[in-house]
Amino acid sequence: MTLNVHVTGRRIVATLLDGVLFGFVASALDVQQDNATYQLSGVSTAHGFWFVTFVFLYYVLLEGLTGRTVGKLITGIRVVDAETGRRPGLLSGFVRTLLRIIDGFAGYLLALIVVINSKNRRRLGDMAAKTLVVRS
Repeated sequence: MTLNVHVTGRRIVATLLDGVLFGFVASALDVQQDNATYQLSGVSTAHGFWFVTFVFLYYVLLEGLTGRTVGKLITGIRVVDAETGRRPGLLSGFVRTLLRIIDGFAGYLLALIVVINSKNRRRLGDMAAKTLVVRS
């Protein structure tokens, strides 16, 4: 099984598209964005909780169950299990999402550096979850 993992540009665009979606959700929940980080307005602590929950579940469920977020669907890429080439499953989706805390350092600059310099173009979350991002 040969999968095309040379999708770094598509990954960047997919991340930006997902970010636009998150901006709409944050706006709907009255979460204020400041300096590329989401900060809560004085009365919207509960909204911030729901926003973070939405983002977490968005990645875990969509990537784990379908291999795609909205951004990945639009850019023609998907997440697969590195061994089987199939959908990764919820545990892998959870691990990938949890590692976004580290991968997302400096606006995903750390992830970009790791992806460019790693075999199979994997970020830390992919390595830990044993997943690949491939062309659909």
